Amino acid sequence: MPTITIDNVEHDTDSMSSEALANLNSIQFVDAELARLNAQIATLNTARIAYATALQQLLEEDSD
Repeated sequence: MPTITIDNVEHDTDSMSSEALANLNSIQFVDAELARLNAQIATLNTARIAYATALQQLLEEDSD
């Protein structure tokens, strides 16, 4: 009897309609995609900072 909590109310997933379960599955998919995309954004931001730092160092070397 798996349950989920929504707005502090526990719901038994075994008693949910197929439409409710489909919506729950969609929410879980979207949550997973958001987590994946947020991790990708963090990686890209880190790479951008590294590229900007490297560019700044190159420009400083060129100006010497």
